[in-house]
Amino acid sequence: MSNNMKNIEFEKPSYSEWQDAAIKALKGKPFESLLTKTSEGITLEPLYTQESLVAKLGEELDKQVATIRSLQNSQVFKVAQQVYADTGEAFFAQLDDSLARGNEVVTIDSRVNFEWTAEIVAKLATYFSEYSFKITVENSKDPLLAVFDNIAIEQREATKGFIVSKNPITLTDFPNVRSIGADITVYHNQGANAVQELAYALAFAAKYVEQEESFEAFAKRFYVSFAIDTQFFTEIAKLRAFKVLWKAFSSAYGIEKNIKIPTLAETSLRSFSKLDVYVNLLRAANEALSGLIGGADVFTVHPHDALTKPTDQSIRIARNVSLVLKEETNVLKVTDPAGGSYFIESLTADFVKEAWALFLDIEAAGGIDAYIASGKLAEELEQSYQARIKATQTRKQSLIGTNIYANPADVLESETNPLFADIKRIAIPFEQLRADMTAANVKTGILALGTLKSSKPRADFVSGFLNTVGVVPEKSEPIATAEEAVAWLNTTEATYVVIAGNDDDTKELVPAILAGKPANVLVDVAGKYKDEEEAWLADGLNGFIFAGQNIIEKLNSVFASMKEVQR
Repeated sequence: MSNNMKNIEFEKPSYSEWQDAAIKALKGKPFESLLTKTSEGITLEPLYTQESLVAKLGEELDKQVATIRSLQNSQVFKVAQQVYADTGEAFFAQLDDSLARGNEVVTIDSRVNFEWTAEIVAKLATYFSEYSFKITVENSKDPLLAVFDNIAIEQREATKGFIVSKNPITLTDFPNVRSIGADITVYHNQGANAVQELAYALAFAAKYVEQEESFEAFAKRFYVSFAIDTQFFTEIAKLRAFKVLWKAFSSAYGIEKNIKIPTLAETSLRSFSKLDVYVNLLRAANEALSGLIGGADVFTVHPHDALTKPTDQSIRIARNVSLVLKEETNVLKVTDPAGGSYFIESLTADFVKEAWALFLDIEAAGGIDAYIASGKLAEELEQSYQARIKATQTRKQSLIGTNIYANPADVLESETNPLFADIKRIAIPFEQLRADMTAANVKTGILALGTLKSSKPRADFVSGFLNTVGVVPEKSEPIATAEEAVAWLNTTEATYVVIAGNDDDTKELVPAILAGKPANVLVDVAGKYKDEEEAWLADGLNGFIFAGQNIIEKLNSVFASMKEVQR
């Protein structure tokens, strides 16, 4: 029997056959409901096939794959664990520990809580002579840059690393230090989507190449730096797309040979939250795996508590995330592990097309400086940020532990790491409203109509809705009559109550409940009732809570109304 099973071949269904089966399974919903629109404006198909990919890209598919693989550096995903310390002594202790435990790149942000004294800088120079580095400085006068004056002349050619700064830093006698960078993390943290990030990277490259004597001289000093968000496949495709775009960019300058450019990457802090911080660890691991598969050359995993104050334990865990992925997944044994995936290859091509078009628009506007001066870049970032904020606040995009499955008992840390204070995180509105609600000691309740079975679905939804801002509502026992409901409203301490029941019970009992409710209690109804809405609002109903509603707008409105009622 087993031999017979081995010889069985199943007929491969065609795409049209699969589509017919999918439409049947949708039970009346249109097939288009399976399409997904990304924040970049790209439509994702429910199924990708070899045939559809070849039809879409043709001969360009082989060119795309070959380009990505030829531009892959031999050593990728070098671990770059950032040092966080408040004193020079603690700085070197943490640095030594990280290098002994798997860190490969000395990673420093110059904005520390201690002074870069001559003694500290001189000691740090000995590390730069032995290890590669990635330092972030504010400008050409940053005191950390004095480290290069302390490196012996005979060691300068062997010194390798990256200087991240808003503007290029000029160093002499350090041919292997890359100090011209397109640091796109800045724009990512202000809301940029993948297409915008790729286009901006090319636009900055176009700006800087004109400042150098030749393309080759520029390329020896250039690098690009990306932040990797939680959209797993999007971020893989973004990193792969940059290689294709870089090849096209260099070809435009008459360079046909492959010039490899290092890609620095880090976990996205705009996706981090101060709420349920251990979820940040899961986000970081997901993002790091995207970076690994996408081919990042140097990668930094931020600790899960980076927004406040990282601890020795959180720093160790962050470093081990990189090490586990690098050493235990075997991903690095494969060149371009995402290559050949119909979905990722298609998405990569989409990003290449859209990013190149935006890059050309930027160049047509006079280059990146003119584009920034015109306000167009800021406008694009704000639109992308607002779209992301709206998606989070309406739960179209989940932020676990923040906008869904929130822990109301979680204590919100008031401390903020100044390094990351300016990042436009999507969790901030939830953190701010939770702080306000907690300080006001808001009392809320859920009035359950009907039976436990009939009221529980909406009661649980309302509870989760309120939990996002740290509120734990008082829940009534299931109530069957309007008289019981009014009696409960008169005894509860809650000044804001949501009625939760099925449609029939709600329609039957709400009018009488509104007629008898106390004047100092705001009442909402869970669900949508278009036919009854006008009459109920006229009778004193505050409003409604329902799926797809903007949580922050709704609860800010409720909070303001509660303060008015309490006056």
